Formats: sequence, structure tokens, C-alpha cells
Amino acid sequence: MKALLSSRPVLWFLFLFNAVVAAASPFVVDGTQGVMTAVGMGVVSLGAGVELARGRGRKRAATV
Repeated sequence: MKALLSSRPVLWFLFLFNAVVAAASPFVVDGTQGVMTAVGMGVVSLGAGVELARGRGRKRAATV
């Protein structure tokens, strides 16, 4: 399962999907629930984005 979740296509999906949901949720859901949804989805999106950036650096270092 870890190999699947750390694959580049899955990370891109997690990054983009969660970023869109985080941006839209305060407008779709009212009040505190919308804000907390945005925060939670934003954290997942940032985590996937950081892992994408880390993977890119490791790949370059391995090929040099």
C-alpha cells in the first residue's frame, strides 16, 4: 500500500484534488465546518506537494 500511495501519479492526484477541495470548501460549506475542511484538505495537499518536491530532488541526486 505504501508503494501505491507514494507513486507519482497518486501524489499528483492527492495534491491537485485536495488543493481544489480546500479552495472550494469555505464557499460550499458554511461556518467552522468549511474552514476546518479547508485546513484538513490543505494539510494533505501540502504533504503530497512536499513529497513530490522531495522525490524530484532525490531523483536528480541519484542520476548525478
